[in-house]
Amino acid sequence: MILTPEKFDNIVSQFQSLKPVLVVGDLGVDKYTFGEVKRISPEAPVPVLEVEKEWNKLGLAANVSDNLKCLEVNSTLCGVIGDDARASLVEHLLEERGLKTWGLVRDASRHTTYKERVTTATQQICRIDYETKDGLSDEINRKITSRINEFSDSHGALIIEDYGKGLFSESLCQKIIQDFKDKNLLITVDPSRSTPPMWYKGATLLKPNRLESQMMVEALGYFKERKLEKIAEILVEKLELEKIIITLGADGMAMLDTKLGGDLKIIPTAANEVFDVSGAGDTAIAAITSSLMAGASLEEAAWVGNCAAGVVVKKRGTALCSQQELKEYFANLRKLLK
Repeated sequence: MILTPEKFDNIVSQFQSLKPVLVVGDLGVDKYTFGEVKRISPEAPVPVLEVEKEWNKLGLAANVSDNLKCLEVNSTLCGVIGDDARASLVEHLLEERGLKTWGLVRDASRHTTYKERVTTATQQICRIDYETKDGLSDEINRKITSRINEFSDSHGALIIEDYGKGLFSESLCQKIIQDFKDKNLLITVDPSRSTPPMWYKGATLLKPNRLESQMMVEALGYFKERKLEKIAEILVEKLELEKIIITLGADGMAMLDTKLGGDLKIIPTAANEVFDVSGAGDTAIAAITSSLMAGASLEEAAWVGNCAAGVVVKKRGTALCSQQELKEYFANLRKLLK
């Protein structure tokens, strides 16, 4: 394991003093309805859930900002919500977590994204989505672009968190990437499999999962390429990236850094117990971005992100990783790897 306790502490101890991160992305609320199934409905062959508790949690890009907050990194969230009761819920949840609402733009033509997961202790019964995936109108696009411009000078890095809900266009992606690139600032992207990959051209770091990386190279015209090393090389070259991390689930993370020779490296997963993978990618991009801002190498940042994801997959639903949990997880992982 490349990350020594001294290096880990040096990276994480800087989180509180980093410049704020600008998080731009699709955002919404995750609702969880939890209970027990004891019978099948007489009306149809479906389970009847006897509800025990319900709760709401910041979701999508808002979960990235929430994870940054939990890691003691400041951030500003920019995105579009509807002009409905759930938009007010998003703002309430952000304020409750001590997160700013300045970067939100309301759009009366859209639903605020709201995902309800109906679960028991052992399984998810169904998920109910309320959302609008249409692209933004010219007026709303101007508003969100203006809002992002207000924050670009005062932030130290940009996270593009794309869930494919209609916020991003090629022009918006390329404008904000170029703005941050001109300032020589870090730009990390958690991509959507439905977005044309060239929209992310010029970012510092791309973090797709294995399936997303495969779909992206196919969209670029490489339909038969299956080798992970070649996939990484194609994405780095065609999208003019400096770094790439491809998350591999139970197989860990693969990464390539053009500044360090461009050879693909793979680290094993840090997760030793998986209950729920919801939101683990949000946690990982938050921890990886923060670590890179703190001066970590790509492999060191990947280990920190790996550990942070390991914390949240042990929890139910879209979860968070605190600095203390991250430190404890890293210490236990080192003992296991000795």
